[in-house]
Amino acid sequence: MISLTVRLEHYLTLRRSLGSDLAFTERVLRRFTAFADAERADHITIDLFLNWKKHFGSANNGTWSARLGMVRGFASWLQGIDPRNEVPPAGLISGKKWRSRPYIYTPDQIAAIVAEAARLPSSYGLRGWTCSTLFGLIAVTGLRVSEAIGLDEGDVDLDAAVLTVRRGKNSKSRFVPIATCTADRLRAYTAERDRILGTGSSAFFRFESGDRPTDCGARYNFAQFSQRIGLREPQDFTRHGRGPRIHDLRHTFAVRTLMDWYRKGLDPDRERVKLSTYLGHTNPEHTYWYIEAVPELLQLASDRAERSNLERDAK
Repeated sequence: MISLTVRLEHYLTLRRSLGSDLAFTERVLRRFTAFADAERADHITIDLFLNWKKHFGSANNGTWSARLGMVRGFASWLQGIDPRNEVPPAGLISGKKWRSRPYIYTPDQIAAIVAEAARLPSSYGLRGWTCSTLFGLIAVTGLRVSEAIGLDEGDVDLDAAVLTVRRGKNSKSRFVPIATCTADRLRAYTAERDRILGTGSSAFFRFESGDRPTDCGARYNFAQFSQRIGLREPQDFTRHGRGPRIHDLRHTFAVRTLMDWYRKGLDPDRERVKLSTYLGHTNPEHTYWYIEAVPELLQLASDRAERSNLERDAK
């Protein structure tokens, strides 16, 4: 009997060879196959998925609909190898895609995040250097965590103060200009990293093992010190707790940038195109969403629209 976990390794290898970014999908499917292996199931059935849902923990239908889609993709591939595998129907869980309201960090909270990350213990202190620099970079650029940890040495031009994101969402690449102070911080990190590890690795961010941080590792470290400073509440059965996420640093960057433009009286439509490009949004609607998601930003947009209407009527 070939376990579903072994099958999953083959599936992930194939998907990655085609250019897919599977960091989140892998975590979900590994939990699914671990459950399947514990149940001694060597093929996927609808009942297996429903039993996993029953034992996995509470989540809304939108989340489970997304998990269903991941299992369906895996099951479809498996069915070509073993026809016993069932592909759960798409309508098995009703739930439309939705986005929860982002958590917007205050400047003091971001400062506390960077400071606490710097205190993470390790043999030579590199874990703290790496995490504080990594999360600080995400906060001031709005990079996705996968984009930040995916940076290579050649992607970070500190003289020109430009990052090259080659592993963006949907395999899109882009240039990300950074402030001089950000470049100085990255330069200081590089010097300390090379002092401890030496040169020779292509990864920009590294832990003391010499390895690039993983998505799971970054989220775990973030969760640990976020609980210590009171940003995340402890939660039974998980070490991550519940509360604001790394990705909310990206949301905060986007919202603060938009709010600053509105307050300065800049043309929001023209500026949002710039922000969409900077953030790597393939669809401008992904940027417009912030206006509806954050009440203060929505109020600024409404006030500007009202002023525009009054100016037009006065002409």
